[in-house]
Amino acid sequence: MNRFKISSRLIVAFSIMVLLLIALAGIGLWRSAQQRAELTDVLQRRAVLSKSLNIVFDQVNEEAILVRNLALFSSSATQQSWLERIAAGKRQVEEQFKTIDTLVDTREGQAMLAKMKASRAAFVAAGDQYLALLQQGRRDEAMVLLEDSYRTAQRAYHGDIQEELALQEGLAKQAGERAEASGAALQRDILIAAVVAVLAAIVLALGIIGSIIGPLRRAVAVCERIAGGDLSAEIEVHSQDETGQLLRAMQQMQSSLAATVGLVRRNAEGVASASVQIASGNNDLSARTEEQAAALEQTASSMEELGSTVRQNAEHARTANELAVQASTVAAQGGEVVAEVVDTMKSINASSARIADIISVIDGIAFQTNILALNAAVEAARAGEQGRGFAVVAGEVRSLAHRSAEAAKEIKGLITASVERVEQGSALVDKAGATMTQVVKAIRNVTDIMGEISAASSEQSAGVGQVGEAVTQMDQATQQNAALVEEMAAAASALNVQAGELVKAMAVFTLGAGQSGNAAGTPVAALRTPAHAAGKRPATPPARLEAASRKPDAGASDWESF
Repeated sequence: MNRFKISSRLIVAFSIMVLLLIALAGIGLWRSAQQRAELTDVLQRRAVLSKSLNIVFDQVNEEAILVRNLALFSSSATQQSWLERIAAGKRQVEEQFKTIDTLVDTREGQAMLAKMKASRAAFVAAGDQYLALLQQGRRDEAMVLLEDSYRTAQRAYHGDIQEELALQEGLAKQAGERAEASGAALQRDILIAAVVAVLAAIVLALGIIGSIIGPLRRAVAVCERIAGGDLSAEIEVHSQDETGQLLRAMQQMQSSLAATVGLVRRNAEGVASASVQIASGNNDLSARTEEQAAALEQTASSMEELGSTVRQNAEHARTANELAVQASTVAAQGGEVVAEVVDTMKSINASSARIADIISVIDGIAFQTNILALNAAVEAARAGEQGRGFAVVAGEVRSLAHRSAEAAKEIKGLITASVERVEQGSALVDKAGATMTQVVKAIRNVTDIMGEISAASSEQSAGVGQVGEAVTQMDQATQQNAALVEEMAAAASALNVQAGELVKAMAVFTLGAGQSGNAAGTPVAALRTPAHAAGKRPATPPARLEAASRKPDAGASDWESF
């Protein structure tokens, strides 16, 4: 039976029960139809026949009484009434005979009915003859006929009716017995069918229940063993139905659960070991993070002092730049003044040259005047007394020309000396102009350098400020990291506790010999990190150092140029 599915077994069982119920219903319907037929025969045929025969029997008695009363009473009204009643009785008897003709179905009944009809015909003929004699006034003959032929016919008629009644009653009794037998048979068949159905139901139920309960009990036992942590028991499957599928699924579940429990146990031990190492590493990291936070606080304070110093240097550089700009402006103005002096000295030199030229002309005029005066004196001497006044004048003119020549000579010497000095001054002024030009260029260079120094100092101040902010942010981040490290340490401690509880929980399960290997789990040794590895870990990863070296910012290039 275990080869079939539970649904198939249930369908077969219910089909058998349905067939038994159909058979039971068929037997009941068949027996009920027999009983109904017998009862119908009794109620609709035998009882009606008996009623009709009784009516006929009563009518015969009533007609005999009326016929006898006709001989006793001579009142025409009364006789007429009785005659009408006799005629109505005859019609009623004829109607009852029609019913009897239709209901009599046995040969014996039909033979008796024919006999009863013959007796009725004799009885009716005797009665008609009796009534005819009475109507003829032959009362005595009628009385003789009444006592003789009529009563004989009546008794024969009564006898035939009673025989027919007895026959119909016998038939009704037989039909009742058959109906009772059919009822008893119906009860017997129903009882037998019910007993068979109950027995079949019990057998099928016990078989199905046994085929289901046994595997289910084994499944419950397996579940209880698994619930108790025993995963080493073997599950035997002997059926192909749903319970067998359930046991095979539980077998697979046990195998998968055993593999999972083994993996979880191994990983739980690894997690426990790793959590201990993580807790230790987090404690070390927490201490180092606190030291780093303290160092960053000192660095932040030093950066604040350095930022203040750099800001002062930037202010001083800005002031020096302003002074250099002012000195450059003054030097430029001095250069312009020296250039003007050079131009003025050149103008003076040119004017002195012209004065020298004019003095030369005056000297020439004085020399010519002296010559003329000398010629005039010679001519005056030649003239004698007449030319004495002219000679005096010529002498005076000569004296004036001589003095003019001396003065011109002295002026020429002074002018020459002045020109030489002016030339020397012009050369010196040229040198001073060139020097002032160089000084202006140098001051401009100094001004440019001071501007660059001021800009670099400003950038340095900004950079130091950014570095200070970065150090402050690093300090905050380090403090947050310290808090996170403390939380991680607490979480690692909690993880260690939970891993221990998990190991204890996994220790409840009992695995088979082939289910405790380390085929699918991660080795515990792979999870262990040496203690010195954490100490040798660089503060900044190489990738970040390369990124920092490959991507210098503008501030770094400015510092390098500075």
